[in-house]
Amino acid sequence: MASSILPFLLYSLILQFICVVAQTKSIIDIGDSFTAQTNNSTWLLSPSGDFAFGFLPLEDPDSFLLSIWYAKILNKTVVWYANGDNPAPKGSKVVLTYSDGLVLTSPNGDKLWNTEGLSIQVSRGVFNDTGNFVLEDVEFNILWETFKFPSDTMLPSQ
Repeated sequence: MASSILPFLLYSLILQFICVVAQTKSIIDIGDSFTAQTNNSTWLLSPSGDFAFGFLPLEDPDSFLLSIWYAKILNKTVVWYANGDNPAPKGSKVVLTYSDGLVLTSPNGDKLWNTEGLSIQVSRGVFNDTGNFVLEDVEFNILWETFKFPSDTMLPSQ
């Protein structure tokens, strides 16, 4: 009897570990992307889980804001957002590229927004516990960060 339970318990533990690792992704690589959809708005979580980064659904169910928000409070207070007051339509996609950093495109491929001012190729994106999303080069130097482009909510370490 005990020997038949052991594989089940082992499988359950492995599955729980995989779920925790998948839910706490805070680093993205070149080519990683995320699409605006109603059933999943979070792309990245800060290591503590305090902040989320992704497409926040707006009142119009077909409109999303590429943004960072407090993940542990109900009203999801936005602390940073891209593309000004122009929401992204459902099916829009954000991708990390070498030359343009984050690139937000509409469902038909039109560029809606991208990180600007990059003179060195991006190596990866890192979402910190401070709520700051940064683009780094191969030597881990910060090339661009959301804290340099604040919205109407300032964070303590900003």
